[in-house]
Amino acid sequence: MPDFLTGVDHPAIATGNVAGLCTWYIDTLGFEKKAEVAGGAWLLGLADGTYLEIMPEDGSPRPARSVFTAGLSHLALRVKNLDTAISTLEKSGITWTNEISPAVGGGRLRNFCDPEGNILQIVER
Repeated sequence: MPDFLTGVDHPAIATGNVAGLCTWYIDTLGFEKKAEVAGGAWLLGLADGTYLEIMPEDGSPRPARSVFTAGLSHLALRVKNLDTAISTLEKSGITWTNEISPAVGGGRLRNFCDPEGNILQIVER
């Protein structure tokens, strides 16, 4: 890695309902609100220092996506125990989009979507 690069700071999701989507990530996945720009973006975080930005959309049409659509595909979240995470998320009403699958590089994963159809993945390695 070049010596000027230290890692990924955050992915970002654009939405028509910033507060509503942030609330879902906080209540369902355990993110914590770290910062908010008045009338704009929120920065959410996890205990390990992972950040996620939720920001206002610009009104462009949303294309249909799958895990294999060109461009950024999904947000993968690492979990300690896949079976425990699945059970916990099912209690929150999550609908799975696949069965448990092998993860590239080892481990297991399962996919689901947030309320706006953004593809999320939980991964146990």
